[in-house]
Order: sequence, then C-alpha cells, then structure tokens
Amino acid sequence: MAEQTRRGRGTRSTSSPQPVNDYGRIPPQATDLEEAVLGALMIEKDAYSMVSEILRPQSFYEHRHQLLFTAITNLALKQQPIDLLTVKNELELEGTLDEVGGPFYITQLTSKVASAAHVEFHARIIAQKALARELITFTNGIQSKAFDETQDVDDLMQEAEGKLFEISQQNLKKDYTQINPIIEEAYKQIQSAASRTTGLSGMETGFHDLDKMTSGWQNSDLVIIAARPAMGKTAFVLSMAKNMAVNYQYPVAFFSLEMSNLQLVNRLIANTCEIESDKIRSGRLQPHEWERLDHKLNDLFGAPLYVDDTPSLSVFELRTKARRLVREHGVKIIFIDYLQLMNASGMSYGNRQEEVSTISRSLKGLAKELNIPIVALSQLNRSVESRLNEKSGENQQAKRPQLSDLRESGAIEQDADMVCFIHRPEYYKIYTDEDGNDMHGIAEIIIAKHRNGAVGDIRLKFIGEYTRFQNLDDDLLVNVSVPKTRTYKSKINKSPIGSDALPPPPMPDTDVPF
Repeated sequence: MAEQTRRGRGTRSTSSPQPVNDYGRIPPQATDLEEAVLGALMIEKDAYSMVSEILRPQSFYEHRHQLLFTAITNLALKQQPIDLLTVKNELELEGTLDEVGGPFYITQLTSKVASAAHVEFHARIIAQKALARELITFTNGIQSKAFDETQDVDDLMQEAEGKLFEISQQNLKKDYTQINPIIEEAYKQIQSAASRTTGLSGMETGFHDLDKMTSGWQNSDLVIIAARPAMGKTAFVLSMAKNMAVNYQYPVAFFSLEMSNLQLVNRLIANTCEIESDKIRSGRLQPHEWERLDHKLNDLFGAPLYVDDTPSLSVFELRTKARRLVREHGVKIIFIDYLQLMNASGMSYGNRQEEVSTISRSLKGLAKELNIPIVALSQLNRSVESRLNEKSGENQQAKRPQLSDLRESGAIEQDADMVCFIHRPEYYKIYTDEDGNDMHGIAEIIIAKHRNGAVGDIRLKFIGEYTRFQNLDDDLLVNVSVPKTRTYKSKINKSPIGSDALPPPPMPDTDVPF
C-alpha cells in the first residue's frame, strides 16, 4: 500500500523501470487560466492590448474558448468596446452563442475574475501550453511517417526541419524597448567609430573605396552581392573574407553551397599566394613558386576562417550552425555562396519565388538575431545578356545590372539593406569607358541599394588567373622579394622545400620575381 502511495505521488519505484505508454495522457492545457483570461478581457478595457501579441484563437484548448476569443478579436479589430454585452452580441451575429454555452456561461466567466492584474502572465502560460500541444502533434505525425516504409527518409527530414522552423518562427517574439538604452548604445558606437583611424563604423573589407562608401559592413545588415555567371562573385567575397580573416583577424564563416571545401581552399591559396589556379590544380609549380607557396601559406594557417560546404543547405540548418559559430567561435560575419542554392526546409510553396522570399526574409531575421552582417551571393536573370541597345555608344550602359535583374524574387531587393552588383565590362568586350579609360582587368562594384547610406560605383582590379580582387593601388606579391637562401618548412608534409645544407638552386633570369 505504501508502495502504491509513493507511485501515486510521482516517486520513482526502486523496482525495474516499467514501460511507459501514451494511453491516459491529457494534452497540456490550463482551462482555468483560459477562463480567467477571457473573463478579464471582458471586464478590463485595456486587457486585450496586453495579450493580443501573445494569444491566438488556436492558443485555447477548449473549442468554446476559441470561439469566444475570436469574437473578442473581431470586436477589437472593429474598435468596439469589449464587455459582456458586446461579446454576447458578436457571438449572436456569428451564430455561435449556443455553441459557446449561451449568456449564462459568459456571465460565469466574468464573475470568476476580480481584476485583470495578472492577465499577461496567465496568457503566457496559455501560449506555452499551446506550443507544447503543437510540438506533440508535430512529433506524432513525424513518428507515424517514420514507421511508414514507403516514406523517403530524406524527404521526411526536410519536412521535419521545415515544420520545426515554421513553429519556431511563429513563436519568436521580441518585446519593445524604451529608447534610452538604445541611445546609449548608438552613442558608444559613434565614439568607437571616432576612435578608429579609418573613421569606419562597421567592419573593414580591405577594399578601401568600398569601405569609404559603406562605412564598412554594419551589424544586423543583409548584404546581397549579385552578378551574372563568370563575373567573379565567389572570387570577390573570397577575397573579402581573406582580407577580413587574415589582415584584420575578424572571425569569418563561409558557407559554400556550390563548391567543396577543397575547391574553395584551392582558390584561397591561389588568391593569397599569387599562383595561377591551373598550376595549383596540376601541382606544376616552378621552384620559386613552391617557395612562395610555403612562405605565404603561413598567413592562412590559424586564420579565424570557418568553411562549410553542406550542399542544399536549408535555412533551418543555417540558423543552427550560425548560432553555434557565433557562440563558440565569436564569428563576426557570415558569407553565403549562394542564395538560390538554399532551400526553405521542406515547407510547401506555390512556386519558387515564394520559397526564395522566405529564404531572404529568414536571412534578414538571422542577421538581426545574431547582430552580425550576413553577405549572400545571388544570381541575376538572363535579361542582362539579352539587353542590347542598337545605338552605338550605349552598349556599356545596357549591360550594367539593375535591381530588376535580381533572379526569382523581388523580395530579395526588399529584404536586403544593401544590394551590390559586380560588373566587368571586359567580359562583354568593352575595353574603354565613356571617358576613354582602359577597362582591361577592371571590375565595377555597383551599389544599387543602400538603406543607410549613399549609392554609387567603385572600381577594383580583377586578376583572373589568381581569382583575386584587390584595390587599384595595391601592389602584387610578385613585386615583393623573399630571401632565396631561406629554407621553408612545410606545415603540410613536415618536409623542407629545398635542403637544410644547401641553399635553393639559383633561379633563371627569365623567372618572374616575387
């Protein structure tokens, strides 16, 4: 008998664990609090404003309570008073008064509550119970499908990710803040910018003209960098990521949906060491190039650059990984290559445009949540290629990208704080600009949208064989001299390049200095 009493109080038995079944369980609910909240809404005129962002009709467990809250919501939308009589009339108009329990039940609700003092606290408990029920329904559905052998597991995982992401988005709410602490934060940011010699308020990219125009990448901003294929989108952001991680020691995360980690690092090596990409792939390097490779790789070792090549990355996976990177490694900026290769976690959409809209909106929300810049690459549609004016002298302008060229969704333009285009006139066989300046190896970065600053164009140097963008006034590594008698220890194979006893062989005069 004592043993049964202990079990009835929830004390675990000392005997072997008993199997637990789902029979006899009651879904999470708080009907007494539901009655208290509904009663408070009908006796306190300001009570609805306290709970309107917390509760929905589906938040209530009892069906009649859902009908009551719907009637109260309709009254609030029509800006009518909410009390016993108006709610009763609204239910009569909707034909649901008898289904609720008639005027007697409504009167009972108001008589049970003395004031609306704790209505917000009670509403949050109701919302938590509703969320628990939603999660139970979700997991039961996934469990049933998992037992079905006709279901594809990969599709089921995508569906599970999507639904869980959808639930989390619905319940992700942030309360308002009085302006004083925000003013203090803004003032500190101004002081921090003033103390910098560069005068920038955001993160430096290493591209001086771009930094001047943008004041650096700003926290919580979504930056879209778009271009047609072969314009050098990946090379541009990879050059930027290298500058930020190596030169400024910013922790950087790079999500590559198009290229593998090894391909990405090979590009990074070509970029940093100024060695042609095809030589990196083939391994056919000259002696001085081997020496430069081993010397310049020291810059990359230990750099706070984190790469992820998960294919078909979902926005749910990105959120999870991004939070961990920020928490564990202090990542300050995220690059995504590229947006159209992402998916929206198995959610059902009428068309691809709606899915891309959800992705771009989620990226903007993630940037705000983590308070870091997110830079995402995007494709442009083919209208750039087909746009060609017949009048001479107008071809150059015809090929310049426009905001309307953003592929698959106008929501990208709306959600982004900044939209930049990469344009290389040389690709279209345009070798001089309108002023007669040489455009060989020149790339234009067109800032077409800037929510918090100026728009305009800046020019960078593009070196295709090194997949590298750099400032116009930067010197190449080939102009930097490295002592030829030094022996370099490779960190990759732990063997010396050259001999410890003898200096490296003399280089022919025809070799390019570095």
